[in-house]
Amino acid sequence: MEYTQLGRTGLKVSRLVLGTMNFGPQTEEADSHAIMDAALDAGINFFDTANVYGWGENKGRTESIIGNWFAKGGDRRDKVVLATKVYGNMAADGEAWPNHDKLSALNIRRAVDASLKRLRTDYIDVYQFHHVDRRTPFEEIWQAIDVLVQQGKILYVGSSNFPGYKIAQANEIAARRGGTIGLVSEQCLYNLAERRAEMEVIPAAQEYGLGVIPWSPLHGGLLGGVIKKEVEGGRRASGRAADSLANTAIRDQIQAYEDLLDKHGLQPGEVALAWLLTRPGVTGPIVGPRTAEQLASAVRAVELELSAEVLTGLDEIFPGPGPSPEAFAW
Repeated sequence: MEYTQLGRTGLKVSRLVLGTMNFGPQTEEADSHAIMDAALDAGINFFDTANVYGWGENKGRTESIIGNWFAKGGDRRDKVVLATKVYGNMAADGEAWPNHDKLSALNIRRAVDASLKRLRTDYIDVYQFHHVDRRTPFEEIWQAIDVLVQQGKILYVGSSNFPGYKIAQANEIAARRGGTIGLVSEQCLYNLAERRAEMEVIPAAQEYGLGVIPWSPLHGGLLGGVIKKEVEGGRRASGRAADSLANTAIRDQIQAYEDLLDKHGLQPGEVALAWLLTRPGVTGPIVGPRTAEQLASAVRAVELELSAEVLTGLDEIFPGPGPSPEAFAW
C-alpha cells in the first residue's frame, strides 16, 4: 500500500479509503468485520463513514458495526484514521426535531457525542461536514469545532460536497478567527465519467491545501465493466448505472471505454481507480466493497501503472473540462 499526507497536514493516510456505506444495508456485520480486517491487512488505514449510514430506521447502524469491530481490540482503533460525517437528519421517520440536523453548534455537539458512542471511541480523526448548511454561519461552526478540538473529541475537519467558493469561504473565516486549522479535506463526486470537480472544487482544494477524496469512483458501477458483465450474463446494471446506459450516447461511451481496456488487457474497475490516483490533488478514492474479492481488486489498482497511450485514450473518451478558469472564461 502507498501512503500520502492528507492535504497540508502531517497526517499520513493510505491511497485508498475504505468506504463503509454498505455495512449494514448490504453487508452483514460479520462480513463487514472481515472486510475491515482485510483492509488493515492490505495496509489501508483510512476508513470513512457517516452518522446517517444504515439509512431509514437503521441510521447509525454502520457506525455501530465499526464500533463493535474496534471493541474486538488488537490495536484496531489505533491503526485506523477514522473519518465520519455530520449534517443529516437522524430521525428514523425522516421528521427531524428542530436543531437535530445540519450544522448548528447545538447539533454538531449532539452529533459528535452520538457518533462517539456508536463508534465506541473517544475521538474522531477527521470530522466532515456532509453538506453545506446555508443557514449556519461559519463563525458559529468553527466556534463549535474549536471546543471539540480542545476537548480532544476531534482532530481534523473536512468537508463533503462543497463547491469551490464554500471551501474558500470556510477557510478564509477560519484564518481570520485564528487558532483554527480549517478544512483539511474535501470529499467530492469525481471520476472519469464525472469530471466537473476539475472546474472549481479541485482547484480550490489545492489552493487551500485540502486533500481530495473522490466518492463514487466507479460512478455507481458504470465504470466497472458493466456492459461486459451484462453480455456474460453476470450482474445487471442497476440504479445510476442502468439509468445512464439507457442513454445511447453514454452507452456508446462506456462501450468505447471497455473496448480500450480490453485491448490492453486491463480491468475497468481497477483502471477507474488507478486513473484517479494519477490526478493532481487526489489523496485517494473511496472504495466501498461488498465483498473481500472486491476489496482485493481495489488494492490491485494502487500498483497499476497506466501507460501514456491508455491515459490519452481515456481523455479522448472522457474529456475533462480543461484547465480552470480558461475552460469557462474564454
